[in-house]
Amino acid sequence: MIDLSSLTIKKAHEALVRGEYTVRELVNAYLDEIRARDGDIHAYLEVYEDVMAQADEAQKKVSAGNLLAGIPMAIKDNMLLEGKVATSGSKILTGYVAPYTATAVQKLKDAGVVFLGRTNMDEFAMGSSTENSAFGVTKNPHDTSRVAGGSSGGSAAAVAAHLALASLGSDTGGSIRQPASHCGIVGLKPTYGSVSRHGLMAMGSSLDIIGPFTRTVSDAETLFNALKGKDRYDSTSIDVSMAGPFRKKIGIPRRFLTNGGIDADVVAGFEAAIARYQSLGYEVCDIELPHIEYALAVYYVLMPAEVSTNLARFDGMRYGLHKEGMDLMGDYLLSRGEGFGREARRRIMLGSYVLSSGYYDAYYNKAASVRELLKSDFAKVFSDVDIILTPTTPAPAFKIGEKASDPVAMYLEDIFTVTANLVGIPALSVPAGAKKVGNTQLPFGIQLMASHEREDILFSAGKDFMGE
Repeated sequence: MIDLSSLTIKKAHEALVRGEYTVRELVNAYLDEIRARDGDIHAYLEVYEDVMAQADEAQKKVSAGNLLAGIPMAIKDNMLLEGKVATSGSKILTGYVAPYTATAVQKLKDAGVVFLGRTNMDEFAMGSSTENSAFGVTKNPHDTSRVAGGSSGGSAAAVAAHLALASLGSDTGGSIRQPASHCGIVGLKPTYGSVSRHGLMAMGSSLDIIGPFTRTVSDAETLFNALKGKDRYDSTSIDVSMAGPFRKKIGIPRRFLTNGGIDADVVAGFEAAIARYQSLGYEVCDIELPHIEYALAVYYVLMPAEVSTNLARFDGMRYGLHKEGMDLMGDYLLSRGEGFGREARRRIMLGSYVLSSGYYDAYYNKAASVRELLKSDFAKVFSDVDIILTPTTPAPAFKIGEKASDPVAMYLEDIFTVTANLVGIPALSVPAGAKKVGNTQLPFGIQLMASHEREDILFSAGKDFMGE
């Protein structure tokens, strides 16, 4: 019997090399868990039929010493895998089959990863709860009456519930870190451009990034090293240097954190995390980020603008859902009206509004200008500290349906996470405690942010905190 609860990539690799079990046996252990638990959680939209064929191919690579050979993983439904359905959680892409494989997915495939299936997500990554999926809600493994977070809720829940050893998600404003916090696992949002976006369905092109969900920081580091690098298919991709000093100095944006609205247990856990870092020899100081209070507003102007542009291609003519109307315009309106869910329609309309004549300068240009001020603020702070530390979320996972009728309350879930995407820096969420509610322990995390291409700092500090 394989103990999935304590398994890491390194442990699984060592066991496979020693012959304690085969890749088939490891994959079967996860498939058994999926059959037993995913009916309640709904992390997966599809478990692939060729999993055992993948396992047999991966077995051949185990002896070559590749750390990822035979590792069972899941991928978010907005990443392409040739020959597999990919819907981005939307009806408008019903039945769409990927004609090629995303670069990030291909790198893992070449390394021998076994892809168990595709995971549920908020439609086109629009949401913080995975309640906006056209295919049902993903539930939190710690309490199935609560959300798993979003938009990568399926990928987070799969790892937290031992339905995959690791998974891939995408992060536009916190969609890896927030569900990682809610599910009590590790989530990495890399430096913008460090992982290719080729084959990732675009939401906000200047914000999107692929990253891993894992149970340890070491596993996140392993996967990032496999995923990173410049890609000729993505002009925004970069080679990551990860070089420079590490002074072990942490900055706390204290004024931003005292504006209220943070759960008392999260505050206590955050203060305990600060004390832990100090006991580990880290220097901690308060910092000022003068424009950070505007980050959420900036994000919810720029992101919908990019959404409205990126989703214009889904017209019912070329792929996915098609509805017959009275004429061409009727086809277009019916296909988009029925194909997109409420949140997608809301963001498309908001984005079209801020980009429209008469409002472009008042909203979009102003938001773009404040984004540059935020970049300047962070660059200045990182000249003095290595890490900016915040809670990942204001509170643990909320009840399913609790914020569904209040979009503003839902958007506030991203208050600590959006800035890293706006500035393009790497950020890591690690488990930092739990709030006891009844008989349930609801996890929450802390977020570590570092300067561009300094994922190495996040890995070192994250491993220190988790005792790896």
